[in-house]
Amino acid sequence: MNVVEKILAKKSGRKAVAAGEVITCPVDLMVMHDLSASFVIKVFESEMPGATIADPTKIVFAFDHNFAPATREAAEALAAVRKFASRHHIRHLFESGCGSIHHVILEAGLAAPGMVIVGCDSHTPVYGALGAFATGIGNDSMAALGFANGCGWFRVPEAIRIDLHGETASHVTPRDVSQYLIGRIGEDGAIYKAIEYAGLYIERLEMSDRGLFPLQAIDVGGKCGFINPDGKTAEFARSLLGHDRFELHCNDPGTRYEDVIDIDVSRIEPQIACPPTVGNVKPVEAVAGLAIDVAEAGGSTGGRLSDIRTLARALAGRTVHPRVRLQVVPASRGVYLAALREGLLEQLHVAGANIFPPSAGSNQAFNMGALAADEVMISTQARNFPGRNGHPDARHFLASPLTVAASALRGEITDPRGLA
Repeated sequence: MNVVEKILAKKSGRKAVAAGEVITCPVDLMVMHDLSASFVIKVFESEMPGATIADPTKIVFAFDHNFAPATREAAEALAAVRKFASRHHIRHLFESGCGSIHHVILEAGLAAPGMVIVGCDSHTPVYGALGAFATGIGNDSMAALGFANGCGWFRVPEAIRIDLHGETASHVTPRDVSQYLIGRIGEDGAIYKAIEYAGLYIERLEMSDRGLFPLQAIDVGGKCGFINPDGKTAEFARSLLGHDRFELHCNDPGTRYEDVIDIDVSRIEPQIACPPTVGNVKPVEAVAGLAIDVAEAGGSTGGRLSDIRTLARALAGRTVHPRVRLQVVPASRGVYLAALREGLLEQLHVAGANIFPPSAGSNQAFNMGALAADEVMISTQARNFPGRNGHPDARHFLASPLTVAASALRGEITDPRGLA
């Protein structure tokens, strides 16, 4: 069995499971940001009168979209979630300004190897980098199965393996590689599959970079993504949890896959996802020269400490192009504090960047980042659908922090290989 099958077998009380079987099992963690929490609570209270929460310790709310509610409606929605949490003794509630949900949960030590984690956010598979089975579910399932019964049902997914090897060229980052895979596999290329990211390239990556791969599994239709746990996984888990009371489930020798995709990362150039979808991926040079209005480092796929360091190095002694509004959004309070102590935020401020509170950033433009018609944005965000960040005629490009930095300096989409 592979990692996912082993976890689902153990949690469902069976010796083995096979792809295609439908199983039910307890879930260890249910994660929701402020928007999904509000929807799930409405289902729970309006459709399930008299129901009780099976285990409030397994529920996590993180207010990452509204870091400072801009409307009365938004403020009231957050207040309703707070009241619900208090009424049902849900103690894992992270307030506005906590950061982007999955970064917050990892930093708080709430996720561990071997867990079954469900969330009403499509990027929940990120915990697969930690050796967990993690997937997104709908609001109704979260309310009826998760809240009321503490369990979920799953069809055991077929597994495909993406074997990444070689060394990347200069100025090609893990984000470029993960984005390349979306274009290569296609947005419907792995529907309901468990995607294993493997090979020497993955093994050499730091854990924060490994997370980019299962996080974006949903963008090719995957049910989940995972990386076979190793020593780095165990060390990372211990650093988060402060103990080693967790179980690493590893692939059995000779694990079978529905498909194996071989990727030589040395052949990959800096990549960019062009409107209108995340799968419209091209080499950056194909769209270089297009003037931009907004650049951003933030979101579930950005705003990490390594991203902020990359920006600061690129902007050292330079100034953001006068036409560009550069938005820097730390992924968590821990990242914010570390960047503050290293002097990175001061350096970026002096270069002309605007520093925002830890949050989901301009994702869906709840507090920031709304675009006017015909404006162009380049960011490390995860989504670029028309209208997601403001006017439907605006254009949003997704790229690595290095490409974002180069573009912010030049005032146009720029191949980072030209950055001195």
